[in-house]
Amino acid sequence: MGRDVFRSYLRFLGREGYGRSSTQVRFSALRSFYKFLIGKGQVKQSPLRNIILPRKEHHLPQFLTLRQIQALLEAPAKAYEAKCKQKKTHVSSDAYIRDSAVLETLYSCGLRISELCGLLVEDLLWNEQLVCVKGKGRKERMTPIGMHALDSIQRYWDMIGHPQDPEVPVFFANTAKHSVIYPRLIQARLKHYLVIAGLDPSLTPHKLRHSFATHLLNAGADLRSIQELLGHAHLVTTQIYTHLGTDRIKGVYDAAHPRA
Repeated sequence: MGRDVFRSYLRFLGREGYGRSSTQVRFSALRSFYKFLIGKGQVKQSPLRNIILPRKEHHLPQFLTLRQIQALLEAPAKAYEAKCKQKKTHVSSDAYIRDSAVLETLYSCGLRISELCGLLVEDLLWNEQLVCVKGKGRKERMTPIGMHALDSIQRYWDMIGHPQDPEVPVFFANTAKHSVIYPRLIQARLKHYLVIAGLDPSLTPHKLRHSFATHLLNAGADLRSIQELLGHAHLVTTQIYTHLGTDRIKGVYDAAHPRA
């Protein structure tokens, strides 16, 4: 098959409404196939050479507004109150207090969900208000943690009589068994609290990380600092958040430019 055939195929995918990512995947497979054929001596060169594909879409990350974050952080307490009224008997508050601390920590530190699940007692440096985070590729970074989050963790620990051994997880999935919290539990609990807060239940814990970065940028934090806080290896990964800071940039321009 010649190059014109694949150009026609590219136009066909466009007419059929295939997205840029889907088109990229299909042509990547075709390129790999022709690379295999060249290696076997079946063809001399690939007919896909010099065929220009549409660039992949860059979706801006979703994030919550400050008001929405506040509503979400208040949701565990509201859920507990509603459960007590429904049951009309004693309801353990352990899970709700833990969930409040989990949400506070995710937003305060901009953690990945896996990073939060991996936190140990020894990782919390209370006096310095820092957390030692074990990120991707076993890289460690020091991240600030706010007093709201630390107070929530302390309240949770006091409630359950949390053991203070250095290598014990910060958060338990089951208090009695001291089993470590896991991502699917956090995801399921978050959906429940999103509904209570009047927000989209399909939002993931990662949206708290996006919100963390966006709010810092809008408050004037520089991109390099946000890169360090998020644990991104490359600044280009962090630069997507610059598209979300347009309102702040416009505000600076309007306030500073003499002919704005």
